[in-house]
Amino acid sequence: MKIGKLTIENLKNLILNNIKKNRKEILTNPEIGGDCAIIEVGDKLLYLSSDPITGATEKIGSLIVNINANDIATSGSTLVGIMLTILAPPGTEKKELSLIIQEAQKECDILNMEILGGHTEITDAVNRIVVSGTVVGIGEKKDFNNRKKPGLGDKILITKGIGIEGTGIICTEKCKELEEIFGKEIIEEGQKYLKKISVVKDAEITKDVAKVMHDVTEGGILGAIWEVCELFNLGAEIEGSKLKISEVTQKICDYYKLDPLRLISSGTMLIIVGEKDIELLQKKLLEENIESFEIGTLTEKKDKIILKKCGEKKGFKEERIVIAEPESDELYKVV
Repeated sequence: MKIGKLTIENLKNLILNNIKKNRKEILTNPEIGGDCAIIEVGDKLLYLSSDPITGATEKIGSLIVNINANDIATSGSTLVGIMLTILAPPGTEKKELSLIIQEAQKECDILNMEILGGHTEITDAVNRIVVSGTVVGIGEKKDFNNRKKPGLGDKILITKGIGIEGTGIICTEKCKELEEIFGKEIIEEGQKYLKKISVVKDAEITKDVAKVMHDVTEGGILGAIWEVCELFNLGAEIEGSKLKISEVTQKICDYYKLDPLRLISSGTMLIIVGEKDIELLQKKLLEENIESFEIGTLTEKKDKIILKKCGEKKGFKEERIVIAEPESDELYKVV
């Protein structure tokens, strides 16, 4: 099998089809596009989400907290803490482990979370450090019961841009090579993208009006669109001209022959919102210095389509490109 997340077919056949429900207090089932388990505990709901860091070797303490916190934040619940599992190969230095925890603690301080515990071991089962996290959040039953459902004509917004995490990781992991090609200034700009990967603030601003919030991770923006549509049995039409790709992301992707639309992008939040709420929501995001872009509309057909205008201003034609289901992330072609 290819490096990266399982294909949708393998995920269904090998994993999801072998899971059954045993407990009535579990309110959700593992599903395509669903990032959190939700458990009823007394008069509260417990939210859980897990992810590893496998595509980076630098800043992994910061990354592990943020990518897991994002899933809880987009559920609309309140972040509480994270459990960390660190598997390190023989020869790992003490300072490397200490740095991971220091980085993780720094992000927890920013997000008002705690490191709850976990497991750390040296093992020859890995050839570099692998960190996995499970984040815990707490929510209210009324918020879960009153969730808005997306429907036809609802608008699709994204925050910040595209390929954020992937750009940051590549510019950090391949900095020496890339500085020789593009110069130090533009690669340092790309490295700063790792400071943009949290969507906790995005979610806090958005949660009262959004029908869906989804963190854009492996598979990039196209993977996120595909997953959300699959989850709610809807289609989408995306305007290709509105998919913002920064200069540094485009340069890196052109150099490595990557598709920026399929590059991991923690830091980008996909939002489904009613048309009447768009203007106010974008204004509130901008007040917190968070850019947002309306990129498309939910449709009845299950096809997920990018609309692109080709040719000159006069006599242009419209090209319709079907968004395929997510495959291995573009990041793994480089790191």
